[in-house]
Amino acid sequence: MSEKSGLIQELEALQAKAELELKNIQDSAALQSWRAEYLSRSAEVMSFFKRLPEAPIEDRPRIGQFANQVKTILETQFEKKESAIKQADLDANLQNERLDVTLPGRETTRGRLHIQTLVLREIYRIFAEMGFQVYRSPEVETDENNFELLNIPAYHPARDLWDTFYTTKPGVIMRTHTSPGQVRAMREFAPEPIRVTLPGMCYRYEQIDASHEIQFNQVELLAVGKNITFGDMKGTLEEFAKRMYGESVRTRIRPSYFPFVEPGGEMDVECFVCGGKGCSVCGGKGWLEILGCGMVHPVVLRNGGYDPEVYSGFAAGLGPERISMLRYRIDDIRNFWGNDVRFLEQF
Repeated sequence: MSEKSGLIQELEALQAKAELELKNIQDSAALQSWRAEYLSRSAEVMSFFKRLPEAPIEDRPRIGQFANQVKTILETQFEKKESAIKQADLDANLQNERLDVTLPGRETTRGRLHIQTLVLREIYRIFAEMGFQVYRSPEVETDENNFELLNIPAYHPARDLWDTFYTTKPGVIMRTHTSPGQVRAMREFAPEPIRVTLPGMCYRYEQIDASHEIQFNQVELLAVGKNITFGDMKGTLEEFAKRMYGESVRTRIRPSYFPFVEPGGEMDVECFVCGGKGCSVCGGKGWLEILGCGMVHPVVLRNGGYDPEVYSGFAAGLGPERISMLRYRIDDIRNFWGNDVRFLEQF
């Protein structure tokens, strides 16, 4: 008996064995086991292709063709059997299960907007009433827009405060703040006066705790025109706080440093979680910072296309998550992105 006929005989025997077993299968679980045994990559049929070098060269094409034929026949029979079992299962279900159409239907769960979407819309509405329009800018930014044009050159130590996530493309990063949108907006509208809010997600390499996250929303506020003063900025921000938290809200603006504003400051709101007594949310200070602010630096104005001798402006960066924490007395910023339905369904 030739090597060729020996392999073919083995294939025929394997085919007969497989067909017999398949004929006796009556359920899906057994069918899938049969498939794994005879049609998977490690199945015995597939092993014949690896044994082709054992046969004479002139016989290999015929053996390979016959092996493919056996594989195709088994696959076809498997599909027919699978279809028959599915139909049998369906018939059994229809026969044994009854649907009582008189029972009341199940109420569909209705989705809702995320708390941060609601708060962001409230922020847009408040500033829209003051004449500010929403301006969108990209979350993936260039190093030039994110730092250089905002008066933060490569050697500036302030970059350590905004360590971020870098992409594989040199000079392209995930933005650390929405401030790069300032330059984009100014270059688009200069030399016309502008009032814009620039919302979006920001990314920083932060130490995560109750009041810090590696990703967070921010809303940038920018107003540029003639004769804009620090008093205009202070009045705008205090009015925003009153509309967001109520007329009795306590705020303070204290000096702070940001390379892209001069002078700069930070606005705090008395911590509603602890009532100003000090807690983990406010770091024991009784106050929680909700935004940084200041007069736009002359270098930034010039980079945006405005003459700092003629124009002035103010900018502010609001933290919507912290604003939400104060408004709704939320004690941990991580709740916003934890996807806990018990938390989200409260709003």
